[in-house]
Amino acid sequence: MRFEILGPTSVLDEDGAPVALGGPRVRALLTLLALNAGRVVGAGQLVDDLYGPHPPDGVANALQSQVSRLRRALGRDLVEFHPAGYRLVADPHDVDACRFELLALDGRRALAAGDAGRAAALLSEALELWRGAPLADAPHAVSAAAGLEELRLAAVEDRLQADLALGRHRDLVAELRRLTAAHPLRERLRAQLMRALYGSGRQAEALAVYDEARRLLDRELGIEPGAELAAEHLAVLRADPSLTPQNTAPNPPQNTAPNPPLSTAPNLPLSTAPNAAPASAPASAPIQPPVPSSLPAPGGPAGSSRGGFKQGLRAQLTSFVGRAEELAQVGARLRDSRLVTLIGPGGAGKTRLAQEAAAQEPGDVCFVPLAHVAGAAGVPGAVLVALDIRDALLPAPQRAAVGPVTRLLTALAERDLLLVLDNCEHLVAAVAELADALLASCPGLRVLTTSREALGITGESILPVSPLRLPPPEPDDPLEYAAVRLFADRAAAVRPGFAVDAGNAADVVRICRALDGLPLAIELAAARLRTLSVADVAARLDDRFRLLTRGSRTALPRHQTLRAVVAWSWDLLDDAEQRLAARLSVFVGGATPEAAERVCGLPEEVLFSLAEKSLVEYVGGRYRMLDTIRAFCAERLAESGETAAIRDAHTGYYLDLVLTADPLLRTADQLIWLARLDQESDDLEAAVRWTTASGEPETGLRLLAHSACYWWMRGHRGVIAGLAAALLARIGDARPAGMEEEYVMCLLVTAWTGVADDVVRERLAEVRELLPIAHLPERVEFLMMMRSMFTGPPGDVEQIYRELLAHTEGLPPWQRALSYSGAGFVLQILGRIEESLATFRRALAAFRGIGERWGTVLVLSGLGELASREGDYAASYALSDEALTLARELDARAEMAEALCRRGDALLGMGEPLGGRADYEEAAELARRVGSMDMLAWAHLGMAEVALIGGERDAALSLLAQARAECPDDWYSTEDIRNRIDEALGRAVSER
Repeated sequence: MRFEILGPTSVLDEDGAPVALGGPRVRALLTLLALNAGRVVGAGQLVDDLYGPHPPDGVANALQSQVSRLRRALGRDLVEFHPAGYRLVADPHDVDACRFELLALDGRRALAAGDAGRAAALLSEALELWRGAPLADAPHAVSAAAGLEELRLAAVEDRLQADLALGRHRDLVAELRRLTAAHPLRERLRAQLMRALYGSGRQAEALAVYDEARRLLDRELGIEPGAELAAEHLAVLRADPSLTPQNTAPNPPQNTAPNPPLSTAPNLPLSTAPNAAPASAPASAPIQPPVPSSLPAPGGPAGSSRGGFKQGLRAQLTSFVGRAEELAQVGARLRDSRLVTLIGPGGAGKTRLAQEAAAQEPGDVCFVPLAHVAGAAGVPGAVLVALDIRDALLPAPQRAAVGPVTRLLTALAERDLLLVLDNCEHLVAAVAELADALLASCPGLRVLTTSREALGITGESILPVSPLRLPPPEPDDPLEYAAVRLFADRAAAVRPGFAVDAGNAADVVRICRALDGLPLAIELAAARLRTLSVADVAARLDDRFRLLTRGSRTALPRHQTLRAVVAWSWDLLDDAEQRLAARLSVFVGGATPEAAERVCGLPEEVLFSLAEKSLVEYVGGRYRMLDTIRAFCAERLAESGETAAIRDAHTGYYLDLVLTADPLLRTADQLIWLARLDQESDDLEAAVRWTTASGEPETGLRLLAHSACYWWMRGHRGVIAGLAAALLARIGDARPAGMEEEYVMCLLVTAWTGVADDVVRERLAEVRELLPIAHLPERVEFLMMMRSMFTGPPGDVEQIYRELLAHTEGLPPWQRALSYSGAGFVLQILGRIEESLATFRRALAAFRGIGERWGTVLVLSGLGELASREGDYAASYALSDEALTLARELDARAEMAEALCRRGDALLGMGEPLGGRADYEEAAELARRVGSMDMLAWAHLGMAEVALIGGERDAALSLLAQARAECPDDWYSTEDIRNRIDEALGRAVSER
């Protein structure tokens, strides 16, 4: 499709036929999206440009309604929803406004290269795309329309310049007369009119144009003509040959004699004119945009080795670490967009990144620090000071004062410049207004801003500046990560000879991770090495705001301490934003908008506002706080006295979540719910800890019992066992009435560590007393699996088999499938192999029927074990391999380890010890990561058996001793592993 917005909005399909769009609001919405084709446009920006200063009630719903209508007109795939807004999926080349800008830019480049013919053709093609007023169907998008109009006028000027270079002077006089009348303060048009008149043999009229312009500028603005117009005037006075095409004399008007050069013209060489082209310059050379006379000349103090002026850029005293990719991104954005905003939390390094990017610019740069500007009125003045534009001398008392914005517009109207506005977050509205005005009127201007909040104007390209890349807790090479390299660099500056090595790497990694990779925080931490060791700094990070208080004396006050960095952002929030930020600190792993609204009691719009102000970051559908910001906000929550109430709301939300999710984990939707709980895992743990700390054991037991299935499937064993033990310690000897199932599940979870001590044995004995073996869970369905796994069947195996048969058919689907599986294991114990095989297959069909992968893995494991016992190692390998595939789909690492161990056993049986050892080694690594001691013991047992086959008896004995120490003694499910270890030890000793 082709989109036309340079005039009334229209859309043409592939055949060139118009597409029906609907009413004015839909057309306005399409106009705004097409202007930013391929980029996300924020909902707030769309509302402002759709409805103006008085949006209707329920404007969010109104906007969504217009989006729906536009999707119906264009097709749903062309209008995408994003968390930050909406995007028109279209190639910018298919939008006439974007195509116009590209053609105009190509034309300008051709003109600068001296190819006037190509420039004229490109610029004419660009201007022919205009069919009327731009953005005509979006009447509230005033600034964007003004920007396009300015670009059109600049393109007209470039096209006129190309035509002048081609000798078309007479044809242009009338058009230039109209244009100078419409834009009397536009000096380039005046200069072009002078050249056209001179080239037509009308020198006197050309000089009159200059006199009129000089008087007008003096009367309206109190300034003298700029360098370009002054140079043109002097060239006309000198009758310079460069004013006409090469080998062509000025063309006199028809039937008139050419006006002779004025005898009063000063006898000065043209080269004495400021910024004038040399007399020998070819006539086709375009007039270059002038440098305003109030700006410093090249080669002054602001000069740079990379060319152009570099005003306000300080030489850096430290190295620039870890931002090569971001630096390239800024450069690319500045080539593609005229307004780029670097956003991010305080201390992320936005200012330094902007300075480095500006230093690499080949053209003129002016860096404007706004941190010390107190109010909106001071912003234009700060830019004037940075540009070294001084107040004009006004000798005539009747001359009107010229406002700072008007002076900036005049000075920058025809200048190519990158203007860097730094630290804008406290002046966002004022900076947005000024940037919008300057960009609309100054086509050669680009603006780079740094802020904790985007400016929110049309055409803005937003580039988030994230903290430095962080290492995992145990990296192979910490110095591969930018955060660690920055710490090492700054630490070496205060402690000569410092280097990250094996002795301090763990502490350095801990420091960088605790400080979120924020460059400023890392630099503050490194500075403490003047008086503390790395280990001391790492140990004191729990009180980070007290520790990190020794910043540079010359830095801004808000950059001298970590607390001041965050407090500056906090103080810029309104009351609702501060309340939500404080309450949001109870979330450990971030929150969805729905969770934040329910727990914190404030609408999601406030959360979105915090994201826009870089207090929270949007990652993977969740809104997260950096730990440093979260710690600060937690302090504010404590000060408000709301901590207990908000934590109770947080616990209630997560209890409702697990009650909903737990049964669905054992259905065909288990992958969806496992992924959902993966996102909430940290907060689930935090909720259990809070119930323990606050003395709410019933709520804690319910949370733990209904999360147990998730944690078991995910292999979160050791940490959760610790949570269960702490909860039981808080409960003491009391037994919450009516919560026997939840209490027993908590007892079983404490045994997940595999440590067989007296406490664990007492708890497992208590499980057998509290719930009989035939008990069928009513509330905690997963208890049916856990109880049999840890306590096993009673002495009378035949009796348990009969009880299983008696109850199986009346059970819910998952419990019924699990009962079939349990019956298969019992029949295997009884030696009834054929019946066991048939029952396992029935269980497999039942689990597959409900789409439950974890149960399917369980049964495949049982079938694999049965095949292995029968000596059918090929079948065992195939079944284990299938189980491994499903376990990987689930990302169930303990089950992956089990399938690898069983597949390794099959490979040993098939006479392939090398393949078996590879499986055992992978299983050991997986088991170690999730703390699955039974699987770790099995893996080491298998590695020992491979060593015995290879004649490595000492290695085998060492591995067997390790396996015996790891294997849980009191789990029923590990009895076979213990027996195999003992049997292998006997063989190893006897073969010695």
